[in-house]
Amino acid sequence: MLARTVLALAAAAVGGMCASLQQVTNFGNNPTKINMYIYVPDKLAAKPAVIVALHPCGGTGPQWYSGTRLPSYADKSGFILIYPGTPNYSNCWDVNAATSLTHLGGGDALGIVNMVNYTLAKYSADATRVYAMGSSSGAMMTNVLAGSYPDVFEAGAAYSGVAHACFAGAAGNTPFAANQTCAQGLQHTPQEWGNFVRNSFPGYTGRRPRMQIIHGLADTLVRPQCAYEALKQWSNVLGVSLAQNVTGVPSAAYTQMIYGDGTKLMGFFGKGVGHTAPVNEVEMLKFFNL
Repeated sequence: MLARTVLALAAAAVGGMCASLQQVTNFGNNPTKINMYIYVPDKLAAKPAVIVALHPCGGTGPQWYSGTRLPSYADKSGFILIYPGTPNYSNCWDVNAATSLTHLGGGDALGIVNMVNYTLAKYSADATRVYAMGSSSGAMMTNVLAGSYPDVFEAGAAYSGVAHACFAGAAGNTPFAANQTCAQGLQHTPQEWGNFVRNSFPGYTGRRPRMQIIHGLADTLVRPQCAYEALKQWSNVLGVSLAQNVTGVPSAAYTQMIYGDGTKLMGFFGKGVGHTAPVNEVEMLKFFNL
């Protein structure tokens, strides 16, 4: 009897470690019919933080789940990961749509925000610690979410993306679209870029998301100038100026650009790094204070 009890307890302990990526189908208003996947670690922190992880063009939520080491960090720290997925526009996010570029306007952005709201309610998560990250098209949507929903996101990390509203008015949002003006390095003044953000949520006077912008200097698909433009945008929105460049951070190929004291805005540019810049989970989670 004792042996059977010990074996049963051991099996229960092993069986308890069963966290896996799960699809959620009823998470609220979903105007563009995008998909939601969620990873909830077995050892969930009290009032856990939430990270929205956005795939690049051609990707899916499950693919991006396997594309970084974030799940292993979630296991260690107890935060929740949301993996949205779009089946539309060659699996690219609608970063050109007025709906996503407008607070509560609809589009992919509103669907993603409703995923966040579902998660906050179901898991008693911390609404003050919601973050977004993504690569390529996912990085573009990270900037869109930060611009359109500053009341939801505390910080973002964009790998090889473009500024908020850079694609506004373009007919397409994929690498195959005819108009690639944005991806080739569309330029505006910092004030003009900042106005795009402010106009996405007129009247909003609260805090703005802190941003980390990462890009490869050898990127020929989304030109490095796109990252410089994003830094111009967020430096204006956040009210911080470039303070210093630090070479060799986080590795020899990179130069770190620190704005203000580095808590609100920073950039990383990698020499010889193409499309897309690899995700650096350590630097990102440190910036997120996770």
